[in-house]
Amino acid sequence: MRYISLLLLVLVFNCKNEIKTSKPLTANEIVDKSIDVSGGIVYDTVAAVIINFDFRSLGYRSVYSSEGKVLRRHIFKEEDTILDFLKGNQFQRYINKIPVKVPDSMIPRYSASVNSVHYFSVLPYGLNDKAVNKELIGEEQIKANNYYKVKVTFDEEGGGEDFEDVFIYWINKKTYKADYLAYSYNEDDDVGMRFREAYNERYVKGLRFVDYNNYKSEDESVSLLELGNAFDTNKLKLLSMIELENVDVGLIDD
Repeated sequence: MRYISLLLLVLVFNCKNEIKTSKPLTANEIVDKSIDVSGGIVYDTVAAVIINFDFRSLGYRSVYSSEGKVLRRHIFKEEDTILDFLKGNQFQRYINKIPVKVPDSMIPRYSASVNSVHYFSVLPYGLNDKAVNKELIGEEQIKANNYYKVKVTFDEEGGGEDFEDVFIYWINKKTYKADYLAYSYNEDDDVGMRFREAYNERYVKGLRFVDYNNYKSEDESVSLLELGNAFDTNKLKLLSMIELENVDVGLIDD
């Protein structure tokens, strides 16, 4: 009996130690895990990642390397071929391979348009950029699955034209995949919110890609933080489908 009592004391002591040393995950750690399961390591193990896809009849191409990222949009307009390039804050448009001068007032709009499509295409990769701020604001259940609820905001410096936008990511507690996201926006006096549901998951060369069902709330009293619950209770309206077609990934080794 003495040995049994001693064994029980040891087990209780070990359990207490495990409880004490088991710390809750931070927002950064949760996002890191989400990036990992989505293929984030691929970007770190090759010299460059080249991604091509079509979205709403336009062609998109991105190149990620140690030198940064270069984003491209390919537009066919009647007899013209338009190529938009975005590298950092530098935007350049070509029409039929000839560089053209874009009015200063239009550069932020074109840049944001190009960046937005590429941004959503590789999520959650990009959520560790310097201008990104992450906060774990709780947990929530959607469609019988448990999620970490992570709020993302951006610094004005380096946060782009839409730095005031606020995002919420619902990251699955078991898979660490970002199954849902919501965001608020304020563009040219158009203020609103959207909720996106990921579907059609596929991996291409180790990178995870998804499409989205795009929803809005018709109840103006629903806040950004409440969109997850509104979706779970079928109170959102489906607006559109965000579908990436012909996804192709090229990996360049050193």
